Amino acid sequence: MLPIGLGYVEGVTHDYLRHGTTTRFAVLDTAKGTVLTQCRKRHRHQEYLDFLREIDKNVPATLDVHIIVDNYATHKHARVKRWLAERPRSQVHFTPTYASWLNQVEIWFNRITQQAIRSRTTIFSC
Repeated sequence: MLPIGLGYVEGVTHDYLRHGTTTRFAVLDTAKGTVLTQCRKRHRHQEYLDFLREIDKNVPATLDVHIIVDNYATHKHARVKRWLAERPRSQVHFTPTYASWLNQVEIWFNRITQQAIRSRTTIFSC
């Protein structure tokens, strides 16, 4: 750890290891209420592609897949883009830059609760 100094917060050196951290991938099947998950030690495009393949294998071919991700470079890697381009049913939605993905999920579930569950109306209009 680097000490706290005037004008900057505590930092870490280039060789700092984050022991015990994990990357969690998850997908929610809204129709069934089931969750498909994977835990990985790293968050590189290889692990992300493995998870996308797992989704593709487990979701019926007749359904579209909507993937909500943050703006992390892994999600925009050339191999990921190529894989997604070959599967038009998989549509990626990025959270706004500098916005917490968790905040976006909470906002989404609040909209569902307020507009669909409590008022018994549809969220989307055609």
